[in-house]
Amino acid sequence: MPILYSFRRCPYAMRARLALASAGITTELREIVLRDKAPELLAASPKATVPVLLVDGQTIDESYDIMLWALNKNDPEGWLSGRDDPFVSAVDGEFKTALDQYKYSREDVESPREAAAGFLRGLEVTLAKQPFLSGQSFALVDAASITFVRQFANVDVTWFNAEPWPHLRAWLENFLASARFEAIMQKYPKWHAGDPATLFPEPA
Repeated sequence: MPILYSFRRCPYAMRARLALASAGITTELREIVLRDKAPELLAASPKATVPVLLVDGQTIDESYDIMLWALNKNDPEGWLSGRDDPFVSAVDGEFKTALDQYKYSREDVESPREAAAGFLRGLEVTLAKQPFLSGQSFALVDAASITFVRQFANVDVTWFNAEPWPHLRAWLENFLASARFEAIMQKYPKWHAGDPATLFPEPA
């Protein structure tokens, strides 16, 4: 069984769990506490960040690579049709850079927020024409993007809700209210070696 080192609130780990759940691939989930990382995680990946997937003797420690690995194994919702969408590279590049600067800045908040907001306005234009970034159904581009949009919105909810992007907010709010989101956000205790296996996705 694949082993997934994860952290519940990490947007990278969240999107990896979204893809694993969509693919229906059962893993042994090992919940990590970032301030006290398990030595097994450090041994598995020198990056020491989550998510990390151990499968068939290989280590996959990039979240998008985990998504693609899972969906190449099984893609019942047809997510892979959007694998080359430019939104994905933009999320992982300029948007995430601006998001981090916005989230952690103690002085200049407006510059990185505006840089990130420019990207979000592009999402609003797309979502005004269709219900999801991927088209008519939630798929890879949505899953790869939405956990970071959630993180951005949570930095200053009042400001986010005042912006003129109703379609973006509806897209995010519908996701946060969905069974899909609930399923990947179950709380698990910190993993220790020797603990009974925690299965993710949870058996039906």
